[in-house]
Amino acid sequence: MDKLIFEVGIAVALITLTGLISARLRFSVIPFYILIGMAVGPHAPQWGIVDLRFIESSTFIEFMGRLGILFLLFYLGLEFSVSRLMKSGKAILTGGMFYVGLNFASGLLLGWLADLPLKETLVVCGIMTSSSTAIVAKVLVDLKRTANPETEIIMGMIMFDDLFIAIHISILTGLVLSGATSFLSVLLVCLSALLFIVVFLVVGRKCIKYIDKALNIKSSELFLLTVMTLLFLVAGFSETLHVAEAIGALMMGLVLGESRHASRIEHQVMPFKDFFGAIFFFGFGLTIEPASLGGAVGMTVLAVVLTIVCNYGAGMIAGRLSGMSPKASLNVGFTLVSRGEFSIIMANIGKAGGLMASIQSFAVLYVLILAVLGPILTKESPRVYKQYERFRKRGSKKQSEEAREKSQ
Repeated sequence: MDKLIFEVGIAVALITLTGLISARLRFSVIPFYILIGMAVGPHAPQWGIVDLRFIESSTFIEFMGRLGILFLLFYLGLEFSVSRLMKSGKAILTGGMFYVGLNFASGLLLGWLADLPLKETLVVCGIMTSSSTAIVAKVLVDLKRTANPETEIIMGMIMFDDLFIAIHISILTGLVLSGATSFLSVLLVCLSALLFIVVFLVVGRKCIKYIDKALNIKSSELFLLTVMTLLFLVAGFSETLHVAEAIGALMMGLVLGESRHASRIEHQVMPFKDFFGAIFFFGFGLTIEPASLGGAVGMTVLAVVLTIVCNYGAGMIAGRLSGMSPKASLNVGFTLVSRGEFSIIMANIGKAGGLMASIQSFAVLYVLILAVLGPILTKESPRVYKQYERFRKRGSKKQSEEAREKSQ
């Protein structure tokens, strides 16, 4: 009997239930979606017509997850503004560069310590560099910190990070998925991907007035169909050039973000982003065998420590450059600790390229820990700073007493 629709209904019901639980707990929903996906799957039981193994629907759920990536990146493009980033000041640009540089270097260090091959190391670098825009934005709203002076720095650094991740995904796709083996062929694939991005943005911005005319449609149905046509054609075409379909979606979002219809497009697309995005995280969890996670614990713990240290350093640098207090600078670094959607996208690229299975396990544990730890550190950053000041003053007092004793 064909149970595809019924199985998808069960999946959506589980996603909804976990979403309600996370809302009640006032916590990020992303780790809950991944955990419920891990809890079911091939190892799960079957009760009559309720089959939690999702054998028949797994391919369809995976496809809906791909749509989730497209809508997540498309929506990010609509929200993103390169010109706004350039106007945000030296503190954001320099802080963003230090943030990306420190976290990327920590990925290289981890890859070296774990003796990973080059492709796996670059995937790990992407996983460790990409902060979760969704979690950070939600935490800032929940904690009522959107009006804080450091929030502009935080969002600017995230924008810089997202821009870097978009470029890294395109390069990683060329390296991992193109089948290129020699250095020259890999370089050509990567350059063609970057060329596609640059040309598309230049041509798209020049054609925006024609796009605006094409989107001047009163019918909501035809307007949505036109936007979806642009999204899927561009995303699909980019894949033929060895550029990730998600990057094609991001490029289309960046172009339409300059349109006078941008707010209408956001309003129309947001429900698709939320629905298919939730299925994306659930589907990722569905592919993970919980028993396989044990081998990635040591690597994950080290990665978490490196991330917290690097984020602290980047936050302090950005804060000092913008003239913020050490307390606000600490808040900047801790707020950016959360990892989520883009780390999972990086792990999926590794899976599609047939890289080591341990990368998937590492990504799961790493995202789960930091998606939980990030909001906690953000919330408790004032208390952490207070403890830091207490220890610092105690240390200064002790040094003064020792110096006084020596002078006597």
